[in-house]
Amino acid sequence: MTGKPVISGTRLTVEFVLNLLAHGETIESITQEYPGVTIDDIHACLLFASRSLESTDFLLLTAEQG
Repeated sequence: MTGKPVISGTRLTVEFVLNLLAHGETIESITQEYPGVTIDDIHACLLFASRSLESTDFLLLTAEQG
């Protein structure tokens, strides 16, 4: 998967799972659609994303009007 983190034993990337959640899929629907994925796997994806952002600084960007 070109170096992207994946759920162990699957070819599903963390990015793919997070995208599903961001677009309204539920944990239950994901585990039903992808039988190799567990609730713990999805929680691990969320934890991975959270830890990946821990050291990120954010700068508020505003649109210039003029």
